[in-house]
Amino acid sequence: MGESTWLAERFEEHRPHLRSVAYRMLGSLGEADDAVQETWLRLSRTHSDELDNLAAWLTTVVARVCLNTLRSRQRRREEPLDIRVPDPVVSPAGPEDPEHAAVLADSVGLALLVVLDTLTPAERLAFVLHDMFGVPFDEIAPMVDRSPAAARQLASRARRRVRGQTSTPDADLARQREVVTAFLAAARDGDFDALVGVLHPDVVLRSDGGATRARHTTVITGGRQVAAEATTFGRFSPFSRHAVINGAAGVVVVAAGRPLAIMAFTITGARIAEIHVIADPERLARLNLTTFTT
Repeated sequence: MGESTWLAERFEEHRPHLRSVAYRMLGSLGEADDAVQETWLRLSRTHSDELDNLAAWLTTVVARVCLNTLRSRQRRREEPLDIRVPDPVVSPAGPEDPEHAAVLADSVGLALLVVLDTLTPAERLAFVLHDMFGVPFDEIAPMVDRSPAAARQLASRARRRVRGQTSTPDADLARQREVVTAFLAAARDGDFDALVGVLHPDVVLRSDGGATRARHTTVITGGRQVAAEATTFGRFSPFSRHAVINGAAGVVVVAAGRPLAIMAFTITGARIAEIHVIADPERLARLNLTTFTT
């Protein structure tokens, strides 16, 4: 077996892990795949005798590629406080669907990815690599040009923000679906009181309608405010198909064989704490939703 073939086979063994790291770092499926491909290109230009620990080397490279992407994204962002709804991983079969199992091995919800988007690139790298993948701070430090102690502080700051801005979702997927069904029925019937009842008082709705909207992402907070907004899309309830989105209950809205929107829910204490909506036609077209449209 030639060296290039050996490297290619070893890389394919690590690809699911690398994609999982990149998705958590970037919150974008397309950018995650690009980062993994760039990692392969760098590996293909490296001699195997330079690799003492291939797994660690690959993780370091993909993390550095993602860090550069995050820094570039930060420089381009015109509105630093604007919140983008991350790319969802959508499955009709459940979180154990083999196609998505690698990305969702330790299921990461959209609510967490939204918070990760508010971190600095260095904080995000330190938190993702250490808290999600157990990479030691001695290995993280050179990636962010910090000492191990400073890298630990980056992760600690990120951890405090994550804990302060995310809630623990209910674990029972069937119960989550019951709550979503109740929400959709109340929206369809225009039952404002029922909507308020199924929503957490501090619920947050984030909706990405695409570049044609005046604001790319709309954020609405509060049970009564979100309930008022929900009545406007109640007409889509009959076209909603249950899905598993990043390991939690959600729906894909399909009409005339075309996806119109994705709605992901974070449910805590049998009430909806967060709703993430993607209605951007361009983003929907990039997602693999053929299962819902055929």
